[in-house]
Amino acid sequence: MEYMTPNFTKEMVKTHKILIPNMAVTQFRLMQAALASEGYQTEVLGNCGSEVAQLGLKYVHNDTCYPALLVIGQFLDALNSGKYDLDHTALLITQTGGGCRASNYIKLLRKALVKAGYGNIPVASLNFSGLEKGSGLPLTLPLLRKVIAAIFYGDMLVALRSQTAPYENRKGDADAMTEKWIARIQEWIRSDRNYSAPAMKKQFPAIAADYATIPVTRVPKVKVGVVGEIYVKYSPLGNNDLEKFLESQDCEVNLPGLMGFVEYCVANTRLDIDLYGGNKLVAGGADAFLGWLDSIGVASYDAMRKYGFYAPGSFRELMKKPEGIISLGAKMGEGWLLTAEMLELVEGGYGNIVCAQPFGCLPNHIVGKGMINKIRALHPEANITPVDYDPSATRVNQENRIKLMLAVARERLNQPVEAPSPLTAEELAGGAPQLQTTVQ
Repeated sequence: MEYMTPNFTKEMVKTHKILIPNMAVTQFRLMQAALASEGYQTEVLGNCGSEVAQLGLKYVHNDTCYPALLVIGQFLDALNSGKYDLDHTALLITQTGGGCRASNYIKLLRKALVKAGYGNIPVASLNFSGLEKGSGLPLTLPLLRKVIAAIFYGDMLVALRSQTAPYENRKGDADAMTEKWIARIQEWIRSDRNYSAPAMKKQFPAIAADYATIPVTRVPKVKVGVVGEIYVKYSPLGNNDLEKFLESQDCEVNLPGLMGFVEYCVANTRLDIDLYGGNKLVAGGADAFLGWLDSIGVASYDAMRKYGFYAPGSFRELMKKPEGIISLGAKMGEGWLLTAEMLELVEGGYGNIVCAQPFGCLPNHIVGKGMINKIRALHPEANITPVDYDPSATRVNQENRIKLMLAVARERLNQPVEAPSPLTAEELAGGAPQLQTTVQ
């Protein structure tokens, strides 16, 4: 049976409020301003809790991707709330394309809407892979540029806040600073200012300098990096507020930026053509676009370092890190990027890592959990724990698993010892099960 709901049309831009599932909270708040500047009425959903997952389970098979289950449950919960005019409400969902169940989200959503009695709700797809052309969100060049700016600014605010909040002398200063800059950047975007590459590069130092004025006392703390499947990595609903939990355990959290995933998708366009053949002009265009994005990212990192904050290397440097560990042709799910981010974190001093994945997400289990032993062999100091998120997984068990990892981290922090020497090439070739010292 074919389950269909109306496609989103250009005419609906003026008449419908678009509901957006929450993921990267700060970045999405800024992206909302970008959409508003182009005439879209949007709302980023904030409804969370176990009832959202249970509602998703009612209309989505429990073997389906956990992020899809949560997103659909969040949409249905919002529609059930009575807050919205259902004749003038639409839903926006992203699709990645490629060999991932995320490509099927929109079909699952349409089916759930019809079964729940909301067959009149239009669905818009945000994708760059040609999926759902009839219901695609009309994208203009100014809107795309503003969305890119929102992600760059958002990533920087998240990084600066995360490196300041654990050490602030007066509780709440970092959050207040972040709210101040979110409001300012939203106003810039709505008024068509400061979203070009030169303008962003000019504003980055001002943002970093402002965070550097917050009085802090920097004492040794456990530093934890978070990697994983993109939704579970960023979404408080998907990871049971992982970032807040880690902060409650007196940790400094490093959440690699959302722009990294965007650049990964752009880079894969070029990599596909290099590996399998294709239009060289397309490859050159993708390479030029990636270079443009990377130049903006490097400017933000330079600004952060100038004022005493940690920043990663460029995306081009990140692409080199998996060499000899995993092929750049491994690009299902988060692919080689997930492995590269773990290496970046370990080498940057964030060797305690939570690898957050939906249970049963085979691509990310391979490029995430499957790479942990190899990374430990190269970096014996790495303290990595994989955590699966699923409707049947309890929050207590997830947090206890993370606490075991943190116990090892605190022991190393309080009694630092010299890390064992990395294995030789011969030892690596023979495997390294003896290095599995991290508590799991």
